[in-house]
Amino acid sequence: MTTYADSGVNIELGDDASKVMYEAAKATWENRKGMLGEVITPKDDFSGVRGINIGDLPAGTFMSMGFDGVGTKVELAERMMKHDTVAFDLFAMVCDDAVVYGGEPVLIGSILDVNTLGADGASYLNFMKQLAAGYIAAAKAARVAVINGEIAELGARISGHGDFNYNWGSAALWIGHRDRLFTGDEIKSGDKVIALREKGFRSNGFSLLRKIMKDNYGENWHDAELNGAKIGELALMPSQIYCAAVVDMMSAAEVHGAAHITGGGIPGKLGRVLSRAGFGAELTDLFEPCELMKHAIEIGDVSRDEAYRTWNMGNGMMVVVAPGCEEDAIRIAGDHGIQAKVCGEITMETGISF
Repeated sequence: MTTYADSGVNIELGDDASKVMYEAAKATWENRKGMLGEVITPKDDFSGVRGINIGDLPAGTFMSMGFDGVGTKVELAERMMKHDTVAFDLFAMVCDDAVVYGGEPVLIGSILDVNTLGADGASYLNFMKQLAAGYIAAAKAARVAVINGEIAELGARISGHGDFNYNWGSAALWIGHRDRLFTGDEIKSGDKVIALREKGFRSNGFSLLRKIMKDNYGENWHDAELNGAKIGELALMPSQIYCAAVVDMMSAAEVHGAAHITGGGIPGKLGRVLSRAGFGAELTDLFEPCELMKHAIEIGDVSRDEAYRTWNMGNGMMVVVAPGCEEDAIRIAGDHGIQAKVCGEITMETGISF
């Protein structure tokens, strides 16, 4: 007799995986306790309803959502068989986008498409537990609660490196005040630009990185070493999550704008913010790119312009503040374990020089 499991879908393993992720999600609810976005659940049940109270929101409250995913960085986790940091990349992509608009991310939901949760008698729940551990840690760093999620076994529709393959995407609900959203009009000539350091690639530009590494080191490039560390480990460096620090900056300092440096790099992302303002920027003291990024540029013969359009080059977030607010912004970043410094200034002349 043919069963659902014969087609590659194991209902029992699916339930077990859902319970693992539900328990992880529950552990994140404490992050919003007593705050806007506190999770309310009438019954403690992984398939039960969960929500937040929106009845007391002040006039002018603005709510929106953002969507993104880890992308092909997942292949690094598959190659290294290490999945406990992937949630940092997932959360960084959606939560850090929210502060670019002047909002605060409060809730996360995700969809995890896997090829299989187990095959030929083997179970991949250990990998799910790694993902769940990252879920908890990343949500704490982002100061958000995971309200819901979905896991789907899609068989051959999902492929990659090794036996356990997946795509992971998420949605973030963020809230702000209509009169305090960033429009570009807040930015003034003479404002200071604060760079927040990124020690890895975040979750962008991995197609180029993989091509360079494969061309130079072969199929198993992740096992090659750079100054005593495996290249796969260096590439898997989890994304720094900035949103909680930037939200605190918005409360304590005069913040005029922010740019999340992902695909498109500084020219694309900071350029988009400045185009709305009609100004430019002179950046004179950026952070250096990480060791692996420098190595990829060298062995891949990547031009400076191409590198800055593709990767963050050591600068994962840029915050524009009024003169005199630099020290407060840098101090708050430090309180969150993030290295920050003044990297430049807004100019009347359009364009970005660095």
